[in-house]
Amino acid sequence: MEILDLRHFTSSDLRPLLDDEVRVWADLLCWDYTSSAEMILRYMDAKFLPGYAAVSRGKVFGYSFFVYESSKGVIGDLFVRSGDNGTNREEVERRLLTHVIETLQQSPGIHRIEAQLLAHEAGEASQPFIAQGFSRHARLFMVLPLTIQIDAKLIAADIELRRWTDQDYQPSAGVITAAYRNHVDSLINDQYRTLSGSLRFLNNIVRFPGCGTFDPEASFVAVNRRSHALVGAILCSRVRYDTGHVTQICVLPEHRGLGLGKALLAATVQNLSQRKFSALSLTVTEANTPAVDLYARLGFETKRVFDAFVWEG
Repeated sequence: MEILDLRHFTSSDLRPLLDDEVRVWADLLCWDYTSSAEMILRYMDAKFLPGYAAVSRGKVFGYSFFVYESSKGVIGDLFVRSGDNGTNREEVERRLLTHVIETLQQSPGIHRIEAQLLAHEAGEASQPFIAQGFSRHARLFMVLPLTIQIDAKLIAADIELRRWTDQDYQPSAGVITAAYRNHVDSLINDQYRTLSGSLRFLNNIVRFPGCGTFDPEASFVAVNRRSHALVGAILCSRVRYDTGHVTQICVLPEHRGLGLGKALLAATVQNLSQRKFSALSLTVTEANTPAVDLYARLGFETKRVFDAFVWEG
């Protein structure tokens, strides 16, 4: 088997592989990965996407790519066809990941690497990360059938909910930064630690299809009526024609315990239900027990456990 740089291939070489990956995401996660696959192909054609492909007898049957974000590298994806050409999928994944990790660790100026492999069960691809000194965080993929409604009333009379607008970028970033200060998720995603990082995070989920297509109709903010300041937010994307996905939900620490998180989820669930969506999914770090317990009480079921990995150089 031969491992080559992705830049040696055209989008037409990898399209059949990405078509297979689209089917895998649909089967495992009820997630239409088509937009993400098309974005990968566009970035490949533009030579913007570094990575490596697994090749046997001239045929590409697996790949992994990564991106550089200042002093950080992010492993964006890993996909290998099962049993293709008589190869061992786990071994191919290990070789691809090891090559990507070593490339990033040896890249000048890179001091941090992050990866979240949603389509892989926890532990499936962990060996290369553990071997290279990454920390590992279990995360849950949870789903709520929209036959279940959330009955929630705000306890605080001075808080109102309204739909998210583009004018909420900056204040929403401020809420994210404050909400995740000293939080386990800021260990997994360092964008949460700064206002500029939170703005980049928002731009990625609103402007790009990596986490589905942003759905402003099902996204809401909680606002203090007197100060007009944002105190909480929920952002939702459409990941399939009938499925929404919560890309962010957070509440300022001083406003927790008032039912705001539950009320924000209820607003999104009601909106999606009215539009004939059938399910809402989200991801949450297993160590974030208050959030996990809340989602379970509201009817979310854990469909899979996956890993997030972090390396600090």
